Amino acid sequence: MTEEEPMDDHEQQSDHDRDGGHERRPLRALMKAAGFALVAMAVIKELRAPAGQRTWHGQLMGFVPYDLRRPTLQRLRAAWWNPDDERLFTPRPFGVGWALNLARLRRLVAA
Repeated sequence: MTEEEPMDDHEQQSDHDRDGGHERRPLRALMKAAGFALVAMAVIKELRAPAGQRTWHGQLMGFVPYDLRRPTLQRLRAAWWNPDDERLFTPRPFGVGWALNLARLRRLVAA
C-alpha cells in the first residue's frame, strides 16, 4: 500500500487493536507468566517428593489446586458439569487452578 491510498476499515481496526490493546498486553503477559510459574511450581513440588509418594495432584500455597494426571471423563465431568456440587468453581481436571461448574452456573442464572 502506498502512502496516498486510504486505509480500509480492516486495516484501521488492526491499527486500533495494536494501539488499544497495548494497555492490556502487560496484564495478559503477567497472567501467562503466573500460569507457567504455577505449573512449574507443581512439577517441582512433585519431583521433590520420593518417586513412590508422587501423586501429581494437590494444592499449591495451601489453596491453588493442581492436577497433572491424565484427565479422565469422570474428572472432566466432575469439574465442568456437576449438578450435585454446590461450588461454582471446582478444581481443574488437568492443570492448575479452577474450572467453572456449568451446572451450578445454570442453576444460579435460572434462579
